[in-house]
Amino acid sequence: MAEFALAPRSTLGGYAETFGSVTLAEVTGLALVSAAVPNGGDDAFAAALAEGLGAARPATGDSVAGDRYGARLLGMQPDQIFILFEEPDPNRAAETVADALGPDAYVTDQSDSWAMLRIAGAGVRAALERICMLDLDDAAFPEGRVARTVMEHLAVIVLRDGADSFLLMSPRSSARSFLHAVAVSVENTAG
Repeated sequence: MAEFALAPRSTLGGYAETFGSVTLAEVTGLALVSAAVPNGGDDAFAAALAEGLGAARPATGDSVAGDRYGARLLGMQPDQIFILFEEPDPNRAAETVADALGPDAYVTDQSDSWAMLRIAGAGVRAALERICMLDLDDAAFPEGRVARTVMEHLAVIVLRDGADSFLLMSPRSSARSFLHAVAVSVENTAG
């Protein structure tokens, strides 16, 4: 019998490249879990977030930091948030959040469904404005803002996580096409 071992591989193979003042790199090691509010459970959900993750419930389009796991809660829609955090156990992301929130949230692990890229640097907006329909100006899209959009016909979640830094999440099934679209835009605007 042949002996072999399976090894985990990131979606984009650890991609990282710098174009002028802009860096584009795959983000790994973060879990992404969806938490939905049970019907009529708004108050219990908010209390569970405060107790279990040390965070207030973000409004749709906003994000807040939690006190546990380096969590950032993303307000995706009125009855759903995404929780982005450092995995204490890579194979138990949903269980980690379910343990923290108890029965006051419906939890689903989204970690393997999304590819994540961080684009950062002084020229980041010039690169993104070519392919992103959102107004990413400081006044319209301040740090901590999150939104769903489309880039090059692909679904994307955009989180502004720094002054000149954005975390981009796109479905894993089209990750290579998404990386290509972003990289070409960065390359064409790099100075």
